[in-house]
Amino acid sequence: MNENASLALGGARAGLGGLPQRLVQDGVVDEAAMLEAMNAAKERHTNIVTQLVSSGAASARDIAVAASNEFGIPLFDLDAVNLDLETVRVASDKLIVKHRVLPVFRRGRRLFLAVSDPTNQHAIDEIKFQTSLSIEVVLVEDDKLQKALDKAIEQAEAQITPLAGDDDVDLESLEVTGGEDEVDDKISRDDVEDAPIVRFVNKVMLDAIRRGASDIHFEPYEKTYRVRLRMDGVLKEIAQPPVALAQKLSARLKVMSRLDIAERRVPQDGRIKMKLSKNRAIDFRLSTCPTLFGEKIVMRILDPAQAMMGIDSLGYEPFQKELYERYLAKPQGMILVTGPTGSGKTVSLYTGLNILNREDTNISTAEDPAEINLPGVNQVNVNPKVGLTFAAAMRAFLRQDPDVIMVGEIRDLETAEIAIKAAQTGHLVLSTLHTNDAPQTLTRLVDMGVKPYAIATSVSLIIAQRLARRLCAQCKQPMDVPEEALLKEGFTHEDARSGLRLFGPKGCSSCTDGYKGRTGIYQVLPVTDAISRIILAGGSAPEIGDQAAKEGVWDLRRAGLEKVRAGLTSLEEINSVTIE
Repeated sequence: MNENASLALGGARAGLGGLPQRLVQDGVVDEAAMLEAMNAAKERHTNIVTQLVSSGAASARDIAVAASNEFGIPLFDLDAVNLDLETVRVASDKLIVKHRVLPVFRRGRRLFLAVSDPTNQHAIDEIKFQTSLSIEVVLVEDDKLQKALDKAIEQAEAQITPLAGDDDVDLESLEVTGGEDEVDDKISRDDVEDAPIVRFVNKVMLDAIRRGASDIHFEPYEKTYRVRLRMDGVLKEIAQPPVALAQKLSARLKVMSRLDIAERRVPQDGRIKMKLSKNRAIDFRLSTCPTLFGEKIVMRILDPAQAMMGIDSLGYEPFQKELYERYLAKPQGMILVTGPTGSGKTVSLYTGLNILNREDTNISTAEDPAEINLPGVNQVNVNPKVGLTFAAAMRAFLRQDPDVIMVGEIRDLETAEIAIKAAQTGHLVLSTLHTNDAPQTLTRLVDMGVKPYAIATSVSLIIAQRLARRLCAQCKQPMDVPEEALLKEGFTHEDARSGLRLFGPKGCSSCTDGYKGRTGIYQVLPVTDAISRIILAGGSAPEIGDQAAKEGVWDLRRAGLEKVRAGLTSLEEINSVTIE
């Protein structure tokens, strides 16, 4: 060997590492054959294990044993297992053939992936991204892996099954439309053609709908990217796609909602409509926000079916439901719904509008934006950029012969004054405010600058509400709570001594941490003559609350304890959503 060749070989030897170095050290293959195989694998765009086996430089068994020792990955015999086609099909045929990997079995959220080359991290990341599962790698012999792949593809072609999901939904051809703005066709095609991205986004959206989620969070960080769902008010991580795909994911979502994909410096808002069947479509309200490492995107799921569930399903106590229906039937006055963001105010208002939505009633709403489409209701999206504010929309409504007006939120004095005038001049007005309870709503209006006499003569009913997670009926378990603890939590001596039975969460396969669904907790406060006198006298929220209690109005804490007493939720959950 001449000096140049020796230098080249020495440089190549120094460059050996990982599996190739282990194979040379163990004597599985000599160094010259390894260098030749590495060059051939690079030229043919294949992995080193397949190249060594196909060229006869080493046996598949010897390579698998050496790789298992080098990386500490268990060796798995593919001949000892019967392949489950459903497990294999969690990843696309194209992907498993491309990377020579095979899903062999699944345990919950863990997918066991057979590989012959454990250094192919790109393949593992792609399977993890496509399946949204945690990947456990097992080593197999390359020749057996090829036979298993051939067999799996043959079975798949003989038995074509629908893609994952109910209702025969095709993840790639799912009908999705955006908002009103037009978008360049070329941009849409370029972004939509990336099939794995399309499949992943559609699958996340479908999973969110099936699991009853209210929001989807796509969150980029410096070295990770995560997708979370808000289910029953709690965020749960469901996927960690490769961080390198952050821009593609945000571009796909922005194309779907017809936003400017080139603009990443300022927040944007859009809408997506996903048609699941001829009779069912789900709306998504999308919001982007530029962060340090990319755009965070949050999608609010707006299911029109929620507004059609009826008042009985919302969790009102019978006497509270009767009060709400009675004041909805009045021809004029103002009904205010209050509570923090995500407490179900919109659903309560839409349920009321659905009750009022008749042929003989003219209903107009001003919202930011309209969340649920209600046929028969004239809905307007406010747009402050062009001067269409809540106040401007309400002025227009008053010139259009309205019976019922709903304004999404009273944010300023101007909107409040117009709403109060409408309530005083023969119209029923529904709206929301952000306060902690019903008595504080009345003093909040005073703080905004509304005259006490205007409040006393226009506001007729206030509903404060929270949402509490409902215990899973299949796995909830009884809890022993000492009498002293019950009294401290707000239960009566009679409750404590009557053998009150409380329940707590356990957790099973059909729920999330022991909870499934949510129920409303309400304080329904009619503005009676006595409360009106307190308002006119400049009384405080505690004074109004004391008078309401004398009149039999339950506060949020008592309403929550009633849900605990009925076994619908846990004391821990009520403590997290109400003030003791």
